Amino acid sequence: MFNTRQILTISAISAALFSTAVIAQNAAIVNGKPIPKAQLDKLIQKSNQPDNPQVRDQAREMLVTRELILQEANNRGITQKESVRDQLEQSKMGVLIAAVFEDFVEREGVAESELKAAYEQVKGQYTGKEYHVEHILVEKEADAKAITAQIKAGGNFAQIAKEKSKDPGSAPNGGDLGWVSDKALVPEFSKAMVQLKKGQITDKPVKTQFGWHIIKMDDIRDVKAPSMEEIKDQLKQMITADQNWQKAKFSELMQKLRAKAKIQ
Repeated sequence: MFNTRQILTISAISAALFSTAVIAQNAAIVNGKPIPKAQLDKLIQKSNQPDNPQVRDQAREMLVTRELILQEANNRGITQKESVRDQLEQSKMGVLIAAVFEDFVEREGVAESELKAAYEQVKGQYTGKEYHVEHILVEKEADAKAITAQIKAGGNFAQIAKEKSKDPGSAPNGGDLGWVSDKALVPEFSKAMVQLKKGQITDKPVKTQFGWHIIKMDDIRDVKAPSMEEIKDQLKQMITADQNWQKAKFSELMQKLRAKAKIQ
């Protein structure tokens, strides 16, 4: 049989173990109100931040702050005020309206005719030429002139670019800038570039804010628009972001809801 001292000791240990288990299940206990650990885990997951002690502490403090505010609002009777309740109801309705509309758009999708119309509009922007160019960039005009003479005398453009160009992005690739639009480059460079024919290099070095350039034209082609399928996601984003489209779509949603509702 256990004596009184043993019984009290066992009771104390049991209480401590129970208390530890309760704490382990909760992120915190605020004035007797537990905040479940699952709520903390969910908040961290939604934050898209790494799950580490620092992030957990920050998230826990956020939950504690929320609970303190909620408790204080109840203690002060604020949640019973009609003006506050009206605002809470309006906020709730705003969230529900947005969620219902978002779900409607996801389910209904964007009409094929709308995608085609948007594509025709976007496709018209793909005009002009694209240029496949190489360049060598140096600091001094004299160096650029010397390199130009060297290339015209038979020097290998790509090799010289690797050895002497100051452009860290293109030098390792022999000065190759790939396919570019004249609108994507500084004006001085573009102006000289578009005057070149396939296979030509600039007769004189071109001065820009970066230094002196020797430019070589590899090829020229018409700008080609991507297929509708290739930019389908971007087209959907463009359409659904339009406020006029949103208004029309919301009106469509309400018409469908009223058509199947029994309103007396």
